[in-house]
Amino acid sequence: MSFWRKEIIEFALDRETQGAIDEQRAWIVREPANAKPYYHLAQLYRVAFKEEEALGLLLESVRLDPNFGEAHASLAEMYVIREDYKAAWRHARAAGDNHVPHAIEMLTRHKVPSD
Repeated sequence: MSFWRKEIIEFALDRETQGAIDEQRAWIVREPANAKPYYHLAQLYRVAFKEEEALGLLLESVRLDPNFGEAHASLAEMYVIREDYKAAWRHARAAGDNHVPHAIEMLTRHKVPSD
């Protein structure tokens, strides 16, 4: 890895990501019943390889808003990686029911076993 990438670019990206994480946490404090900041924070954690934290935030997001299709789609992606195909399909179907079909399309395209 080059000096520029390791010392300059990654440092700047990490700093920018941390700023975005702080913004989402502040939004959660202001609006704890709003599902969106939990979803956005989960996406940032996924990028930062904090999978367990991301999973918990996504589950909280769909608890707060069971019709949040994008959050269900993200959960489907996470569960298929964990090979929990039953949960992946459950969330993919919930996403599809809420006009976000790409999770069902992904699972179908890759022939992920259904229930």
